[in-house]
Amino acid sequence: MSDGCVYLVGAGPGDPGLMTIRGRDLLNRADAVVYDHLAARRLLAEAPPQAEMIYVGKQAAAHTLKQEEINALLVRLGLEGKQVVRLKGGDPFVFGRGGEEALALVEAGVAFEIVPGITAGIAAPAYAGIPVTHRNVTSCMALITGHETPDKEESDLDYASLANWPGTLGFYMGVKNLPKIASSLIEHGMDPQTPAALVRWGTTTRQETVTGTLDNITEVATQAGIKPPALIVVGHVVALRENISWFENRPLFGKRIVVTRARLQASRVTRQLEELGAEVVELPAIRIEPPADPAPLDRAAAELASVDWVVFTSANGVDAFFGALKRADLDSRALAGVRICVIGPGTARRLGQFGLQADAQPKTYKAAEISQTLADIDDLSGKKIICPRADIAPKDLVVDLEALGADVTDIAAYRTVGETPEPELLDELFEDGGPDWITFTSSSTVTNFVNAVGIDRLRASSASLASIGPVTSGTMRSLDFEPDVEAVSHTIPGLVEAILQAQTQREQ
Repeated sequence: MSDGCVYLVGAGPGDPGLMTIRGRDLLNRADAVVYDHLAARRLLAEAPPQAEMIYVGKQAAAHTLKQEEINALLVRLGLEGKQVVRLKGGDPFVFGRGGEEALALVEAGVAFEIVPGITAGIAAPAYAGIPVTHRNVTSCMALITGHETPDKEESDLDYASLANWPGTLGFYMGVKNLPKIASSLIEHGMDPQTPAALVRWGTTTRQETVTGTLDNITEVATQAGIKPPALIVVGHVVALRENISWFENRPLFGKRIVVTRARLQASRVTRQLEELGAEVVELPAIRIEPPADPAPLDRAAAELASVDWVVFTSANGVDAFFGALKRADLDSRALAGVRICVIGPGTARRLGQFGLQADAQPKTYKAAEISQTLADIDDLSGKKIICPRADIAPKDLVVDLEALGADVTDIAAYRTVGETPEPELLDELFEDGGPDWITFTSSSTVTNFVNAVGIDRLRASSASLASIGPVTSGTMRSLDFEPDVEAVSHTIPGLVEAILQAQTQREQ
């Protein structure tokens, strides 16, 4: 056996949150990731930046690599001593060819491990509100391939037995063969009025479900334009969807919303929007980098004994400041006797992760309110204040504090750098009118996103624009864009709430 190991990991049915903890842990430390077409793209971000990423996806009549070539690739990577995650949609052993890959690894003497995943046959119906078993309806289910190996002379499917199956039938990869499946079941004795459903892109925000009966489901699916990937469900449990449907009833279900925050900060707003059913496209307009010259921040962190206040206007500033403390072999105890002001709850939350509570926070989450908040608490005359902020932060705060007599040190604690999305991603995003919403959480996200996308394309889009607050809205107006909504509470939850209220009003 080589020192390498190949992990055949089930990525789950589509929702990244349904991947197992074991699978995610292996992704976090993989040397190479070999992934399929149906593996959720966001899971790939869990791999280390230096990991080799190899796409081997297979779609109907469009195979990147043949199965034998995939087997050989896994063997080669394993023999090279690498820790390889073979990321497969659903479960590796449920119509995933994981058995073939495992046998190839055994033959080559490469160590391997199987990490099961949630299979679409259970998950997709669940997200469609269809329980595959119910004690008052059926106590069994069968998982069946609707797309057998093309070189078979005859089907292995025993339609006579399937037609008399007392439970739920779940057909994978069967959209193309739906007419044959439905007619064969009826021909062998199944009641034509048996409820049936197709669930496309199950468990994702692109999910689409159609229902009918065995004798009309082909016509229903054709009229709805259902294409692969989709799961066919046949059985009386389908009728329960009318009462149990939950996922597709979420208030933002199916709305495509662009998040322009820096990638490391996007997760919170992404999570909140997805929990409301939105399809989130993370398209960072900025990224956060260390300052060009870290010396001023390091010096300030080492000289806190003479400081009266530290003002944080973002969670990034908190991170940068405590990074400087760590470089100086210090921790939060260095802030004993120093009072702290934060601009809002998000920054306060990040400060709390370092074991500290803020002494002051303005009632409205604006930098312009900070000086008055501090003045209400303390006589700022002669007080030494440090402000670890972005390199491009407006100077108004410093001017206001100095007008109150404070000795202010404005420190570039981090840099806000514009991101340029790949042209192909932008082209895809703005097809057919573009996204439903685009969110902006700072002035820099506005200017950099407009520069990347182009003013003409953005104006031609039907997308609604959502701003986190008046400063961001002002930047939008300076570029001749009027925000459709502005958060009342200038926070991520406030931004999400503004979108939710506007969308709800539109649909009433």
